[in-house]
Amino acid sequence: MLGKRKRVVLTIKDKLDIIKKLEEGISFKKLSVVYGIGESTVRDIKKNKERIINYANSSDPTSGVSKRKSMKSSTYEELDRVMIEWFNQQKTDGIPVSGTICAKQAKFFFDALGMEGDFNASSGWLTRFKQRHGIPKAAGKGTKLKGDETAASEFCGNFQEFVERENLQPEQIYGADQTGLFWKCLPSRTLALETEQTTSGYRSSRERIIIMCCANATGLHKLNLCVVGKAKKPRAFKGADLSNLPVTYFSQKSAWIEHSVFRQWFEKYFVPQVQKHLKSQGLLEKAVLLLDFPPVHPNEELLSSDDGRIIVKYLPPNVTSLIQPMSQGVLATVKRYYRAGLLQKYMGEGIDPKMFWKNLTVLDAIYEVSRAWNMVKSSTITRAWKKLFPGNEENSGMNIDEGAILAANLATVLQNTEDCEHVDIENIDQWFDSRSNDSSCQVLTDSEGAEDQAKPAEQKHSNKTRKAELNHISHKAALEWTENLLDYLEQQEDMLLSDKLVLRRLRTIIRRKQKIQNNKMWQG
Repeated sequence: MLGKRKRVVLTIKDKLDIIKKLEEGISFKKLSVVYGIGESTVRDIKKNKERIINYANSSDPTSGVSKRKSMKSSTYEELDRVMIEWFNQQKTDGIPVSGTICAKQAKFFFDALGMEGDFNASSGWLTRFKQRHGIPKAAGKGTKLKGDETAASEFCGNFQEFVERENLQPEQIYGADQTGLFWKCLPSRTLALETEQTTSGYRSSRERIIIMCCANATGLHKLNLCVVGKAKKPRAFKGADLSNLPVTYFSQKSAWIEHSVFRQWFEKYFVPQVQKHLKSQGLLEKAVLLLDFPPVHPNEELLSSDDGRIIVKYLPPNVTSLIQPMSQGVLATVKRYYRAGLLQKYMGEGIDPKMFWKNLTVLDAIYEVSRAWNMVKSSTITRAWKKLFPGNEENSGMNIDEGAILAANLATVLQNTEDCEHVDIENIDQWFDSRSNDSSCQVLTDSEGAEDQAKPAEQKHSNKTRKAELNHISHKAALEWTENLLDYLEQQEDMLLSDKLVLRRLRTIIRRKQKIQNNKMWQG
């Protein structure tokens, strides 16, 4: 009689290996024998494939999946998502992270998110947090998380050999990377708030989008931004056709781009656009896309064009801050242009911060960040490749600090703007480079603008009233019609982005005129 089978507890890495082998066509029975588990267990792993992959994506790439066996979630899942995103950002930037800092940050986020419950950022919570995400002990002792310079140097050599062997031109070499963008923010000194807010400097998850920049090493082919938000179709998108947006939009709940979303972007957008570009340049439709360490993305084998001529290569762990092209100033420049544009929009509309906060939508943010990406110079992108592709930056021009020029210009304008007199270059510079928990960046809470939300129904013009006032159209009516026309254009497939931007500019002018008129009425 056969003895009872010994119970085997698989690690997350084991489960990922099983998923990969299932995709390769290995049978349930064979895998159950190899791993010493029942066939039903193998079937359960296949059933929970997406959940396992998404969990692995959020774990530390060096140890998160090799030892952990369970996927037990946190009691405060939203807090857990925000904390691991913050921790990964600190790690990428090489900023020291200690257990005390983690605990204080968790308490800050708990209060900022307005969460309910008796949360205690104790040593027990910290231990469980690190276990959930496979964070090594060294990361909790204030050890600076530096990039692996040896691995970076070795990869650079191997990559250059690969480029020569495959006879690839800079036009055929692409890079992509993602970052979180908290799209509702203004420099704290411009707001002149009467009371301090506990949420100062932090935007909740619903005010955050993920942007992914992708371009080739010449900087001459920039794909449309990939933007990922939480809502499948945000309220601001009402009446808009997603295919007509100036970006490629996806929705998901996770903090970073999921496996399935990235694969869809690669197959449906990246490959066709790259093939079209290379064909227009008279080049062989052959290319390589450089990405971060694979846990965030599908396996290399799963990412390639049907003919196998467009492939991906992954950077080794812990080298992003050293050699990932998009992390060498490109993503930072996009954010600087976005924030500069946001501030110029605020000044252009000439309205108070509360009203600006109320009017700003995620659709506005998408247009603004698309404009910011378009403004990034090809020379900025070319310079970002210099470690991986030496010699490619020779013709990229002078190394001008675009952010410093933006900061100086904006500070000069703001110092002559009402409620912004105390802004200086240092404040703007800090705001440009601020992250979500930085005190140099501040927003208003929804409750502060609540008194402005409700407007009596009798204020709305009826159709008869509009007809009677056609000889003298009010600013309010003009603004309403302009917004309706914008909604209409969003539904049309053949409208140019420039046409939409013109109307958006007109809307800004009308809002400014409306404010001037209101001020005169108050003064009268």
